[in-house]
Amino acid sequence: MVGLAAETEATVTLRLPPMPVHVRTARLVAAAMARRSGVAEGLLDEVRLAVGEACARAVRLHERHGMAEAVVVEFAEGDRFGVAVLDRADVLASSAGGPDAAFFDGKSDEAPWADPSGDALGLALLGALVQDLIVDPDRKGGGTRVAMSWPVG
Repeated sequence: MVGLAAETEATVTLRLPPMPVHVRTARLVAAAMARRSGVAEGLLDEVRLAVGEACARAVRLHERHGMAEAVVVEFAEGDRFGVAVLDRADVLASSAGGPDAAFFDGKSDEAPWADPSGDALGLALLGALVQDLIVDPDRKGGGTRVAMSWPVG
């Protein structure tokens, strides 16, 4: 399966206050977990950059919507090393079934990394960095789930 599926159990979960200063913590943990999981040394910078960008995007969304809830970062080890970054800024609810719903239902003509929140630059960068990227609504808690994975071994 591509990306860290919603049903994949997390090995480690970080809950970070939605402040830019905590993005560095997520990057450091991601690199350490990736190395421990067996991700090739040459991919560690990609992991760091991708997790940092996904977390920074989530923090921007929380700030834009005035939310104090934590940004959640889930790490999963297995056949692939997976990271999912979850924000709680429910862009779909705020659009009341508008163009964002079409994006998540696969009815949009936009590129797979286009961002219905209006923060397209962050996901465009992720789309260029990570081959295994899924962006979809987080059906458990609202908001968006940005899932990425890398090969191990």
